[in-house]
Amino acid sequence: MLWIKALHVIFMVTWFAGLFYLPRLFVYHAMAEDAAGKERFKVMERKLYWGIMAPGAVLTLVFGTWLWLGYGFTGAWLYAKLGVVVLLIAYHLYCGRLLADFARDRNTRSHLWYRWFNEIPVGFLAVAVVLAVVKPF
Repeated sequence: MLWIKALHVIFMVTWFAGLFYLPRLFVYHAMAEDAAGKERFKVMERKLYWGIMAPGAVLTLVFGTWLWLGYGFTGAWLYAKLGVVVLLIAYHLYCGRLLADFARDRNTRSHLWYRWFNEIPVGFLAVAVVLAVVKPF
């Protein structure tokens, strides 16, 4: 099971790398004024979302479920962590919606909004790690 735990952590780090970086790309994309720059950001965003974030998310969930079934974790901390995971999935999917808006040149938000939006996964990560490691309840 330690290999499964290691794989869970590896893919969680991969997923979070994308969750941290994609909104940062949105900041720069929202600021871009030239067509070539906008097209470059579209490619970068699409490759990050589909090539790194989506596989990282799926494999994080697969190995996390495997751990849950293998260890039989119980407790309120687990349900709280699963709640964080649901919120992360929602954040991830919302990033996909924003990606689609940029791809169709339909972004309506400012770079300042994306700067704040970029901070959300930090809170999710902190809460998830504390819940998984400390198991406070």
